[in-house]
Amino acid sequence: MTDGTCSKRFRMADLDLDAVKKVAQLANLELSETELQEMAKHLGGILDYVEVLKQVDTENIEPLAHPIEVVNVFRDDEPTEMLPREQALQNAPETDGKYFVVPAILNSAE
Repeated sequence: MTDGTCSKRFRMADLDLDAVKKVAQLANLELSETELQEMAKHLGGILDYVEVLKQVDTENIEPLAHPIEVVNVFRDDEPTEMLPREQALQNAPETDGKYFVVPAILNSAE
């Protein structure tokens, strides 16, 4: 494991099917016996890779909130001139000339 690859392959003893069934239950998955076997192999591979990652020296590495630099791409929210009413209403499916007309969604009798 010193070369960064995982020399230890999945072994059934490392991850039994009861553990896989429990994970499937927690994930609300219904898996057949064949799918459980396949999932055990995949989960075993993931656990093997975690063991490889545990060997990486992170002593002087500062924790990150995000793996890449995050930049806000939106413009500043500054007041601008209002859109003229006629222009705002021109593509509306229905207006009364002054406002948008929308169907009622609440019954006032209740």
